[in-house]
Amino acid sequence: MPGRDLLTAIVAGYEVGTRIGNAATTALFLNGFHPQGTSGSFTAAATAGRLLGLDAGRMQHALGIAGSMAAGLMAAQEGAMVKRLHAGRAAESGLRAAQLAARGFTGITDILEAPYGGFLSALSRTPIPAKLTAGFGETWEVLNTGFKMYPSVTSIHSALDALRHIMATERLAAADIERIEVGCGHMTYVHTAWPYRPAGVTAAQMNIFYGLAVTALHGEATAAYYAEDYLEDPAILGFIPRIAVAEDPELEAKGAAFRHACRMLVHTRGGGSFRHEVLNRRGSPENPVSAAEVEAKFRANVAACLPGRETDRVVALVAGFEALDSTEELTTILGVAWQV
Repeated sequence: MPGRDLLTAIVAGYEVGTRIGNAATTALFLNGFHPQGTSGSFTAAATAGRLLGLDAGRMQHALGIAGSMAAGLMAAQEGAMVKRLHAGRAAESGLRAAQLAARGFTGITDILEAPYGGFLSALSRTPIPAKLTAGFGETWEVLNTGFKMYPSVTSIHSALDALRHIMATERLAAADIERIEVGCGHMTYVHTAWPYRPAGVTAAQMNIFYGLAVTALHGEATAAYYAEDYLEDPAILGFIPRIAVAEDPELEAKGAAFRHACRMLVHTRGGGSFRHEVLNRRGSPENPVSAAEVEAKFRANVAACLPGRETDRVVALVAGFEALDSTEELTTILGVAWQV
């Protein structure tokens, strides 16, 4: 398959899935549903449907099937392994939906707008359907997508950025810090500011107290500090009581676009106080990172599972992805269980 064809299908998936998520609004999340597992099914169905060459009617049925298989509950964030399942299950559901539609299986034709039992009415309850088509063909949602520069929930990234900035600017070490006060919006608060307890990697990744404690102690919050060996680290657990998180009414009033924003105040044992505000996390469309930074993150992530030569080749293939006559070499490299 040519790279351009696969890239087109991926863009179609981004466009469909993100627009559905936008229409559902943050209400879907606050109702307890995991967006990755729910709207992710539509993303996969649109991508697979494009690759299978579905016509408009069959694509409609593919989405109608995928919507019935969308699932994922946010209670999984506090330790259950099942949160890892949500993304894979969404991909599986979308692919199966497209394959079924290709064979004539029918889905709910008004899956999004159905007033009773439709995706938006059931999971969101207060959707904004106009967002499904707002700026369609002019605003491309794939260009509004950011990168996660920390291996943790996006909602805490602004806080991690703020703490790293204060510590670097003021040349602070963890021992200098008396107290960290974090102000955030409602979504970030309910999503991440629950009392931390060692309950697996997922719980650590989803918790703002753990992420800030790791950052204070080690200067960064890389994947290494989310390994099992660190989850009960006495130093991390001992630092957490120095952190306080509260909802900030002014940030909340800024609306959904600033749901990950942070205002931070760090008090030092020497009597100093330092403030910093991060409205847009590093890696967001509003605060973008360079291609070199994204590549560096990729290399760090695959260092333990992909040999250096193959890593270099993947980087080269992706750099020229649109011009590839075939993606077979790339998928072959990524499909091998390499020994590093």
